[in-house]
Amino acid sequence: MSYFKTAMLLAGLTALFMGVGYLIGGANGALIALVVAAAMNIFTYWNSDRMVLSMYGAQEVDARTAPDLYAMVAELAGRAGLPMPRVYIMDNPQPNAFATGRNPENAAVAVTTGLMGQLSREELAGVVAHELAHIKHHDTLLMTVTATFAGAISMIAQFGMFFGGNRNNNGPGILGSLALMILAPLGAMLVQMAISRTREYAADEMGARICGQPMWLASALRKIEAAAHQVPNVDAERAPATAHMFIINPLSGQGMDNLFATHPSTDNRVAALQRLAGEMGGGGARPTSSFTRGPAAGPWSGQPRGSGAARGPWSGGSSRGPWG
Repeated sequence: MSYFKTAMLLAGLTALFMGVGYLIGGANGALIALVVAAAMNIFTYWNSDRMVLSMYGAQEVDARTAPDLYAMVAELAGRAGLPMPRVYIMDNPQPNAFATGRNPENAAVAVTTGLMGQLSREELAGVVAHELAHIKHHDTLLMTVTATFAGAISMIAQFGMFFGGNRNNNGPGILGSLALMILAPLGAMLVQMAISRTREYAADEMGARICGQPMWLASALRKIEAAAHQVPNVDAERAPATAHMFIINPLSGQGMDNLFATHPSTDNRVAALQRLAGEMGGGGARPTSSFTRGPAAGPWSGQPRGSGAARGPWSGGSSRGPWG
């Protein structure tokens, strides 16, 4: 079903792409747009994840360079029944995260340095579990392909301003070009919004079940939402078509659940997680791992190595972070 939805999305975006091409250059414009769209379909399927990760300057880490983070992702992936995804860190002060990849066997999870610095272990586990849920649901291909096409449609629509108002009336004219600039990107955005709003609730629920504590994710969403309004994400501002990939909208956010929000309202998501916590009983089943520990001195501090405390993805040298 996920591949069918992706195919339908590709067909719809290709049709929209051709429509924009037709308005700009008539039949020849539609034909050129079809050729470009076909090439994009092939390229984005195999390379869209690399494009997005490169766009955000994400650096891949492993058990040596980021032992705590890597071990946590490994444990949660095991809980979710997923192969180990690649792990990336983005040097960005805004707390946020996304997952990408064409399938679970070729997936990646990327988190920002701001996320690791501002969230507790438990909250970060909730965020990572949410991203793994997207991988489990095969959302990542859909999300990344949509971002690539939305950006391309916005770009070609803007070309209409330069090539649409020709003198022989074969193009849409100045007014048509202006409408094209507005409506084509809006159409692509509406597709993104419809995908994002439904999948976020599903990923929240599965992510909460993966980590075993819905309120860990709820607390993380609150923190990320508050910080996202205060800390700019320069890379996301340059590529707004990728905003729907993040767990919280990295752009200037919308506080209400409405047609033009790329994500559901955080309040609504937290309320859904609170209901799930009630259903699971007392905030969720207690996970049998070292996620839950006694009071910590900071988000990434832990018992000294060799202290005899239970070891796990959160353990490490005192005040040591995921960079190792």
